[in-house]
Amino acid sequence: MTSTPTPTGSPIPLPPQASLDGHGRLLHEDDPAAQLALSLAGIEGCLAAAGLGPDDLASLRVTTVDHDRIGPVLDVLTERFAQTGARPLLTVEQVEQLTPPGLLVRLDGTACRPTGPAPTTPGTPGPLTRENPMTTTTHRTEPDHTAPDHTALLGAAPGRVHLPGTPEYDAARVPWNLAVDQRPAAVATPHTVEEVVALVRTARRLGLRVAPQSTGHGAAPLQGRLAGSLLLRMHELTGVQVDGAARTARVVGGTTWAPVVRAAAEHGLTAAHGSAPDVGVVGYTLSGGMSFYGRQHGLAVNHVRAVELVTPDGRLVRCSATEETELFWAVRGAGGNLGVVVALEIDLLPHPDVHAGMLLWDASATDRVVSGWARWVQGLPESVTTSLRVMHFPPIPELPPFLSGRDVVVIDGAVLEGDAEASRLLSPLRDLAPELDTFGRVPAPALLDVHMDPPAPTPAGTAHAVLRHLDVAGAAAFARASLEPSGLMFTELRHVGGAFGRAPESAGALGSLAGDLVLHCVGVAPTPEAFAAVQRDSAAVLAAMRPWGVAGRSLTFTDEPGPQPGACADAFGAGAWARVAEVRRSVDPGGVMQASVEVG
Repeated sequence: MTSTPTPTGSPIPLPPQASLDGHGRLLHEDDPAAQLALSLAGIEGCLAAAGLGPDDLASLRVTTVDHDRIGPVLDVLTERFAQTGARPLLTVEQVEQLTPPGLLVRLDGTACRPTGPAPTTPGTPGPLTRENPMTTTTHRTEPDHTAPDHTALLGAAPGRVHLPGTPEYDAARVPWNLAVDQRPAAVATPHTVEEVVALVRTARRLGLRVAPQSTGHGAAPLQGRLAGSLLLRMHELTGVQVDGAARTARVVGGTTWAPVVRAAAEHGLTAAHGSAPDVGVVGYTLSGGMSFYGRQHGLAVNHVRAVELVTPDGRLVRCSATEETELFWAVRGAGGNLGVVVALEIDLLPHPDVHAGMLLWDASATDRVVSGWARWVQGLPESVTTSLRVMHFPPIPELPPFLSGRDVVVIDGAVLEGDAEASRLLSPLRDLAPELDTFGRVPAPALLDVHMDPPAPTPAGTAHAVLRHLDVAGAAAFARASLEPSGLMFTELRHVGGAFGRAPESAGALGSLAGDLVLHCVGVAPTPEAFAAVQRDSAAVLAAMRPWGVAGRSLTFTDEPGPQPGACADAFGAGAWARVAEVRRSVDPGGVMQASVEVG
């Protein structure tokens, strides 16, 4: 018996492979990485039996009953692809069950024969017609898909879609946080809203998820989870229009804060921006947004007037207080979980200038500065928003002399008062004799540079917690933890409370932030070992401050890898979390959208 040759270049289906022995018995129960590796070995065995190599693998489909467990270990596949030269288009589908019970994942796919039929031995069934004891039956939660067609995806936005194995792909997939190695099925950089619509529609038809991303500051939760996704980098779809009379701005989806603040300043206005000029407006704002105006003006998300987004089924929708009101409520907190945001309309703030700056001491003053600041913030009006950081700088020439190679403690922020009243409010801190004092009246755009965030993409690991006000013991614990030798670059306390803690009647799903302080740990992590050290040292600081912790979360600072389902629920009230989940199921029943911070 001989097999029928498959025409050159025609897709050859590969039989499903799973972590089973020759009798169909489950191997490696409860070990997703091992199940994935054994399934891939089966796929490679099928290729070899057909006279093909790994580089002939055209597509690979991962079928799983638990995407949250399989996603973090998909690097088993990508590392093997790198070793063998395979470049398949990878998709991931979730189903209700696989058999036998305990089976977490199954692989199947297609190959393309480059030169002709595979050799076969007479009397032996060909590899594509043999009976396979590893084949399983599933009950899908969404329709079965054939292997995605590269041509269809490339045609959705010509010149804007890049596939693995190309220099354009490797350049476009890199996020701002260089510690995160993003390896999506494809990456696109649209220039128009029409391209976004076409890309979302095509990705959905091909069974790919869609992960929108502007800058990638908070990319760590996506680590290892993009193998079946189109990464939609929005950083080239930008623009801002300011209406000075209405005190509003329309901000295009991939825009960062610097051009928005500059445009607003021309009208004597500013925005509830973050502490860095290169952070994306959409991701920051829809995840809450903590600005140095926040104790008086609240979370940035409460200044959103309208959202324009491409829904998971490829419709361009505008939502506001009078249009698509339930979607408007949910997207203010759920963001990219509900669609690709292509524009925001936001209210601007009437501050052409601001009393702002920083105070700096040598780290030897940490105890008295931390305890003094902890007492000082408890009696402040809401016009004052500051942060305190204990910072450790390497001795590198790129840093100014007052920072290079030093450990320092810094207080910075803004005082929304006249100069005389601002000076009076700051006097208890000045009594602590800082070696550097830059507080004074500055144009509003200068506030973007006060916090001294890294000016270029950086490999980093972070962690955070929400705290109540620190008593004497709490201030001492923070000072001690922040000075412990570690891999952290800085340990920060941001003063919140005030309007941060009040949700206006018009608020969306996320309208307020619990607690009095947000603790934020950041470390530079150029290697996996350094990243692990940052995680370890951050966990030690969080553990030391746990007695002062309160229930809550800042989505703006959520950037931990491997998030668990429901990990962000503590940023919302129970009722809001359930309502967001219901909106998400209604808008995206097929689970097309993949946000960095999973909500609902």
